[in-house]
Amino acid sequence: MRTVLSSFLGIVIIGFLTQCIVPKKQFDELLAEKVKMEADMLEMQKDIEGLSQKKDSLETALKRTTSDKEAIETELTKTSTKLNDLQADYDKLQTYYNNALNNSGKMTRDLKEQQERLLALQTTLKEASYNNELLEDSLAIREARVKELEDIVAESQKAIKELKDDISKALLNFGSNELSVEQRNGKIYVSLSEQLLFKSSSIQVDAKGKQALEQLASVLKSTPDIHVLIEGHTDNVPIAGKSKYMQDNWDLSVLRATSIVKILVDAGVNPNALTPAGRGEFSPVTPNNSDANKAKNRRTEIIITPDLSKLFTIMEQSTN
Repeated sequence: MRTVLSSFLGIVIIGFLTQCIVPKKQFDELLAEKVKMEADMLEMQKDIEGLSQKKDSLETALKRTTSDKEAIETELTKTSTKLNDLQADYDKLQTYYNNALNNSGKMTRDLKEQQERLLALQTTLKEASYNNELLEDSLAIREARVKELEDIVAESQKAIKELKDDISKALLNFGSNELSVEQRNGKIYVSLSEQLLFKSSSIQVDAKGKQALEQLASVLKSTPDIHVLIEGHTDNVPIAGKSKYMQDNWDLSVLRATSIVKILVDAGVNPNALTPAGRGEFSPVTPNNSDANKAKNRRTEIIITPDLSKLFTIMEQSTN
């Protein structure tokens, strides 16, 4: 992460150096650093996609485990009914057997047949009882596993809601036209408008925007087990004042995200929990068909995701 941050700082310095005469060797070194930074950013994006896929796999496994539990409960009910029926037949045959003992010798053949049937039913009854115990044990194990998964999911959802409330309180002094805080799909989305953070085509965070980020950092730095993705977004208007290291909206969105990461780190947020990314103009919230809509698309989204490692551990144990 320090390497990535240094690379972005280097880009800012390069932007200044392009106004002066730069030796070719130094220019090549800076260009190589930029290429490495882009590779690092791509790897981070893959890690985020992998985490999302793991979360989907976990939700599928939870549904499958719940379905298995219901199937076992149904089978247990059927087995219990069969066991009760077998017990009733056994009791009836036992009665017949006792009556036969009191009858005359002409009942000997019938008595022998009843004894054989009784022994057969006793064997079947023992097997049914054993199978019933196995089903009860299996059901208890699956119920415990489902309960554990449900508890962890509930705990995670509760923590996310509490974190969302804390963030909303920390940013209460900013208007709805400047930022918004939402909870969707188990994540928290903090969307900050361009007017709060940057001047047009600039990657330097304004004083008021820095204040908002520092207030957000006061909550994030005391919250363990989270991942924070900082996404820069632009409208579809080409940037003004291009340089060798900022050619288009892709570059602008990435550099803006990196500027925000540096402020959060300086404010005490764990750099290992932060990932900067740029989406350019390709993820608008509304069509770029008016000035008002373009302003909505020029934003930075800070996406906070809980650490799901506990759930992954349970998933690995359940597959072993």
